[in-house]
Amino acid sequence: MDLATLWFALVVLCWVLFAVGEGFDFGVGMLAAVLGRDEHERGAAIRTVGPVWDGNEVWLVAAVGVTFAAVPAWYAAMLSGLYLPLVVVLLALAARGVALEFRGKVDSVAWRRRCEVVLAGSSLVSAAGFGSVVALATTGLALGPGGAVAGSGVGRSLAPLVSWPALAGALLGVLAALLQGAAFLGLRTTGPVRVRARRVAVTTAGVTAVVVAVLAGVTAPVAVPVAVLAVVAGLAAARRWEGLAFAAASLAVLGGVVAAFVAHLPVVLPSTLEPAFSLTIAGAASSPEALWVITVGGVLILPGVLAYQAFSYWVFRRRVATGREVAGGLRETPRSGARPGGAAPSIRACCASPGRPYRG
Repeated sequence: MDLATLWFALVVLCWVLFAVGEGFDFGVGMLAAVLGRDEHERGAAIRTVGPVWDGNEVWLVAAVGVTFAAVPAWYAAMLSGLYLPLVVVLLALAARGVALEFRGKVDSVAWRRRCEVVLAGSSLVSAAGFGSVVALATTGLALGPGGAVAGSGVGRSLAPLVSWPALAGALLGVLAALLQGAAFLGLRTTGPVRVRARRVAVTTAGVTAVVVAVLAGVTAPVAVPVAVLAVVAGLAAARRWEGLAFAAASLAVLGGVVAAFVAHLPVVLPSTLEPAFSLTIAGAASSPEALWVITVGGVLILPGVLAYQAFSYWVFRRRVATGREVAGGLRETPRSGARPGGAAPSIRACCASPGRPYRG
């Protein structure tokens, strides 16, 4: 394997890590306001991603940086062709970060509720935008000679987004995030939110499998295992095998993103105008000397980032309690919604061990 192919594989890896990691973050952001019936439950759902969301977002920086360094022609074509939509996605990511960080800065129920609304909306836009970009990376852009995107003005960036592949990608991006988020909440919470999350995971898994089969099953055989993994996630959630449900949902996202990037190899970005104008790995990659330089940097940096993130997930692996404390323990599945305004649970109660409430 030459360096250009190796670095293309690393570029795909970075985008996959971003998609899988931020996928459940987006899902939790969209679902927290729906699955949480009071402020305590919504806060508990958001706390499941509190320690990891910014670490997951690091992979976006890594993916963009590695793409720019290793395959600059691909980077230039994608950003010039989708400049405005990508700016909207970045603004949505910024709004999500503000909502997460500032939610607890003001002691006001109305303020926290507004932050939850911003969190849900920004997560929805981010998931839909990323799904559209991945779909367009598969179907291609209007590339001319030298990889330049044809057209000018605002229409050049907005026209691809109203195409059928972009809309289908946006829908699949939102469904994948909801499935991952529901599975993650089922894995990382206790009490009523855990129960509701499992139900959402079952429903979303079925819808996702049907949509994948309808949109891509005929023309893309790789969609079959993605749909199967979505079904497995739903069945596992129904059986309360939350770990398997989350793993299957994450593998479905992984498979879909990888399939999108490698669908036309050695072409990395097809041209919708003329196949001869398509970008290939060899044509889009940096010079061999530049690839050797970034290889040294990658060997030194990427393993450390992976190790740190794995360590952070291990440290914050315990469930977040969403049920109220009852007689020193936690009520797992209350029959009616908890009343707002009750006393907040202790820190220990919110960090109960997986599958076992804290017994003070």
